[in-house]
Amino acid sequence: MTSPHALPGSSDWRDWPAGTRAVVRRRLAPVEAEASGRRWTDVVGVVVAVDRAGITLRRDPARRDAPGAGTEVRIGAEDVEVAKPLPPRPVRRGDRPG
Repeated sequence: MTSPHALPGSSDWRDWPAGTRAVVRRRLAPVEAEASGRRWTDVVGVVVAVDRAGITLRRDPARRDAPGAGTEVRIGAEDVEVAKPLPPRPVRRGDRPG
């Protein structure tokens, strides 16, 4: 699956331009893992920046009123477990202007 914003033929998150909607599974820090009982968490968002050291996403949760909606999350390259581009969020009837 490719995003209309992702470069053609590119599946590496390091090649994604700003504006690509994506999900990134990140490895939790040991303290976070111990507290939550999980090893990973998923961040769904829009790419703000990418560099050799990692990726920054602006959270794009299913609900606009969800905690953390619109906040930026920096994920270090060493913590990226899996990353996948997503299609643009569908527009729901209540979200359409007019």
